[in-house]
Amino acid sequence: MKVVILGSAHPLRGGLASYNERLARAYIEQGHKVLIYTFSLQYPSFLFPGTTQYSDQPIPDDLFIHVKVNSVNPFNWWQVGKEIAALQADLLLVKFWLPFMGPCLGTIARLVRKNGKTKVISIIDNIIPHEKRPGDFTLAKYFVNSVDGFIAMSESVLGDLNKFDASKPKLYSPHPLFDNFGEAVKKNEAYEKLGLAINEEHLLFFGFIRDYKGLDLLLHAMSDERIRQMHVKLIVAGEFYSDPKPYLELIKELKLEDKLILRTDFIADDEVRYYFCAADMVVQPYKHATQSGVTQICYYFDRPMLVTNVGGLPEMVPHGKVGYVVAPEAKAIADAIVDFYVNHQEFKMRDTIKIEKKKYAWTEMLDKIEALRRMTS
Repeated sequence: MKVVILGSAHPLRGGLASYNERLARAYIEQGHKVLIYTFSLQYPSFLFPGTTQYSDQPIPDDLFIHVKVNSVNPFNWWQVGKEIAALQADLLLVKFWLPFMGPCLGTIARLVRKNGKTKVISIIDNIIPHEKRPGDFTLAKYFVNSVDGFIAMSESVLGDLNKFDASKPKLYSPHPLFDNFGEAVKKNEAYEKLGLAINEEHLLFFGFIRDYKGLDLLLHAMSDERIRQMHVKLIVAGEFYSDPKPYLELIKELKLEDKLILRTDFIADDEVRYYFCAADMVVQPYKHATQSGVTQICYYFDRPMLVTNVGGLPEMVPHGKVGYVVAPEAKAIADAIVDFYVNHQEFKMRDTIKIEKKKYAWTEMLDKIEALRRMTS
């Protein structure tokens, strides 16, 4: 087939770009021709909460990436839509995660569908955003009406889609493994790379820091007296996308300075493996969620995980087998951390992860997309 992927990719950085590039490689491995159309402007600067939207990594030499899409210029949407339509591709895959992108991506998809050949399928991260804004429903609805079918990466998003359109075909396919961050390293090598003390144990909070991700809950959990007595530190690895002041004040208030290692710059792809391989367990104390790519990095590096019972997170983490599923409350998070260390759960859980992760192969995602494409014919 000829496949076009529309969404974030190099020179943009972050999980969305990593996902789309890995998806392209999965199709290439099966012998398909793949083009990626990414953003020349993804977010206006005033809407972007981080330091930069752009990667400092080299251009991938195995992918064909066209940097052409301007998210706020309707004339550009028309131009790009006509260009992709003229390719007469078999499949256009659109990664959707934010209502703000609805007009841009929805307009391009409408133009492409007019060629009478290309099927347009959207892979949905979220259809209802974590941080709601006026007009979200209208913008998301405009996008939903522009495509032929949907792949939802969590059951909760699959249900949310029915609020926008109950008739279009849609399938659930969980987020595949993020296996593009290099091979695992031994824990002592990761400790040395990150400058960690060899006589301490480490939990990891990883990813952009936004209020809905519940870092404040985890900080309160770390102040639990039982955990204070352990030789356990929390690594916070990721850039602040929310105001850092409340978190820094909470750290001071709880007197947690000696229990934390703050690495709050953007973590480059070639550094990710060291953080995961240094961690005994990865904690995702989200207050609400759909699914998370962090979980799939944990699976790839055989790392136990603690998640809260919100959104689609429990679907990915069998409780007591590969990690913990707890209420989004500091006490419940602390209880799970204590159980993990006191009952020496790490290696037992890692053995189970090696079996459980086999269901998250990229070929499974491609098979679901192909099944959906046939349903729309």
